[in-house]
Amino acid sequence: MSAAYRDVMAHVHFELTHDFDAPPQVVWDELVDWKGHEEWIPSTDVEVHSPGDEHGIGGEFTAWSGPAPTTSIGRKLSLEDRMRVDEMAFDEAALSGFCKVAKLGPVLTGWASFTVEPLGEGTRMVWVEDVTVPYAPPFTAPVFAKLGVAGFTFGMKRLAKLLASRN
Repeated sequence: MSAAYRDVMAHVHFELTHDFDAPPQVVWDELVDWKGHEEWIPSTDVEVHSPGDEHGIGGEFTAWSGPAPTTSIGRKLSLEDRMRVDEMAFDEAALSGFCKVAKLGPVLTGWASFTVEPLGEGTRMVWVEDVTVPYAPPFTAPVFAKLGVAGFTFGMKRLAKLLASRN
């Protein structure tokens, strides 16, 4: 591969807000259940690598998203997204929380975060992604951002339905 392509990458940044009819602690618990993401993020398989408290700072996990990510062939065709929890705190008195994970590659590098805070009887969640995509020309970043927003919006709607079905 030529040097001209080796340094090409798109910087993708997006933010989305979703309001839930569930209490902040319930939404928080679901968001930090990394393995549980399989239930509401379409075509995703998650493997938690951390011994001990997988939900704490330093916890590592990998998500594969794509066609049939639970099969060996599907995994090869899926996006591998390795992550590590760098910040995590939930304030029970304020019913608000913040979590930030580092994106470790091999494709996406950068970070993602989410916050939850009370909104009436429910919860407002804000999700932010700030990643680079290697070998993607910079002009593709807005397309990747729109796809990211669409995918996470769909996932948040599925999460809201999941939480509603548990009540």
